[in-house]
Amino acid sequence: MTAEEQAQVVESLPGEVTWNEMPMPEGDWHTGPRTYVWNVLRRYWAQQSRRAYVSSALPIYYPEEPRFAPDLLVVLDAEQRTRNKWVCSAEGHGLDWVMEVHAGGDRKTAADANVQRYARLGIPEYFILDGRDCTLECYRLATPDARVYTRLEPQRGRYVSKVLGLDFQAEGERLQLWTSATPLLSYKERVRQLEEELQRRDDLERQLKELEAELARLRRG
Repeated sequence: MTAEEQAQVVESLPGEVTWNEMPMPEGDWHTGPRTYVWNVLRRYWAQQSRRAYVSSALPIYYPEEPRFAPDLLVVLDAEQRTRNKWVCSAEGHGLDWVMEVHAGGDRKTAADANVQRYARLGIPEYFILDGRDCTLECYRLATPDARVYTRLEPQRGRYVSKVLGLDFQAEGERLQLWTSATPLLSYKERVRQLEEELQRRDDLERQLKELEAELARLRRG
């Protein structure tokens, strides 16, 4: 098959999966955590010198495998550009990290089944987040050739992703991502942080002006 013929085949592949191929969404318990982690990862990798492609619910094509669409995925050293599918044979690379989010029910059943499937596909790390209880299950291939996951244990309350170089910690009802000792923020959280810093600066400037005015009055005494 020529490169042109291969490109035509890739282009003809559907850029969506049907409801029969994936579990139904589970409302805010599913959408909220998925959107939050996607946002944090996109912001983090946008600031790194190393490239990474971060996406959500993207149709994935492995050779001779039924397509699937994980909740979250990362491919290292890949360009962050708009895609409607990821075809491993065309991209020259499979997925490096996957997270599925569930709140019980069918999505949990599917997430559990994918522990075997994603390991067989050679995906180095697979994280499962319970969006209702904010608990994690994390898996890693012990070696690049392994096709059975090793379940990870938390270290001081954090699950370490060697693939991403990040820590994941469930804090009450919230999932926090860390790089070393620094918490990662979503775009919205960073905007809120900047607004608070600006407000504090404005307050300090107002207090300084009040002190200067009081000092001037005392000098005129």
